[in-house]
Amino acid sequence: MTDRKPSSNRTLLAWTPAVVMAVVAVTDVVAGPSVGFLPLVSLGPAFAGLVGGWRRTVVFGLASLVLCIALGLYDGLFDTRRGYTAMASVAGVTGVGVAAAVMRSRREAELASVRSIAEVAQRVLLRPVPLTAGPLQAAVSYTSAVAEARIGGDLYEVVSSPHGVRVIVGDVQGKGLAAVETAAVVLGAFREAAYDEPTLSGLGERLERSAAREVEGEKFVTAVLAEIRSGREAVFVNYGHPAPMIVRSDGTVDFPQPPSYAPPLGLGVDVSEGPRPYRVRFAPGEQLLLYTDGVTEARDQEGRFFPLGERAHLLKDPDAHRALEALREDIAQHSVGAPHDDAAMLLLRYLDPETGEPSPPGE
Repeated sequence: MTDRKPSSNRTLLAWTPAVVMAVVAVTDVVAGPSVGFLPLVSLGPAFAGLVGGWRRTVVFGLASLVLCIALGLYDGLFDTRRGYTAMASVAGVTGVGVAAAVMRSRREAELASVRSIAEVAQRVLLRPVPLTAGPLQAAVSYTSAVAEARIGGDLYEVVSSPHGVRVIVGDVQGKGLAAVETAAVVLGAFREAAYDEPTLSGLGERLERSAAREVEGEKFVTAVLAEIRSGREAVFVNYGHPAPMIVRSDGTVDFPQPPSYAPPLGLGVDVSEGPRPYRVRFAPGEQLLLYTDGVTEARDQEGRFFPLGERAHLLKDPDAHRALEALREDIAQHSVGAPHDDAAMLLLRYLDPETGEPSPPGE
């Protein structure tokens, strides 16, 4: 459904030069030479240059020139300068259209190259999370607020370490390439430190030092770190980020708040006690959703925020990826127009210890 409209628009534009030339020709024959429609034949190659290559523009330019000569002879315009002026107009517009088509083709080739590089960067920066990590199944969704972009200022990662499965979901203040650069700094530090640091607090302190050293200006990163082992609990450290959502086996929803929020990463704030981890029950049959504020701050036509807790039932699908996709589509339907902020979601479920398959939610 989404590809039909652009395809029909492209077909309409492709036929526009021929239709315009036909309309001008019929109008000129009906109205006669006194009206002066003949120079409008040059609209054919002008429209051709908008969608086609330079060869297509040349073809329509030659067809337009032939039509101009034929109509000029029919109207008897070559007895005066009007016929030659019309021919010059067609030739000039064709030349400009060819030049524009060549420049557009070069820009499209450059854009294709840039997109290819961006896709490689996307795979390096926000690489796919593992389908399984320790006792967990993971699924991720990312929607960029920048048109046609796949990466932005939100970040996520899942790492299986000797200390358990460690997870980060964060949101860089700002947008654009500067936000992507900051996200790369934090993710690089997390991927290295997640294996080495024995405690979640120590991991957070490593991230803070890296962010404070590398991030310039007033940039900062809100983030939540999570550590899940084989036990029936998860450990969190929250750096000014939205609280995670846990969907219990009976369908109820919890948003466990930290006893105190740590300052966002990169601010360089000296906190003597350091970030304080807090523990939350998280057992098989339950689901853990980490997300950025692009999810909860999506607004409908009346300005109401997306009610994430009320939409937890959308995560009932046994397949975690389909469940997350259903939630993403619901957010898109709730929102008005294009997204105003990046939106990342990371869903974690326990695997069945006997079968190794995902533990169905609610059991």
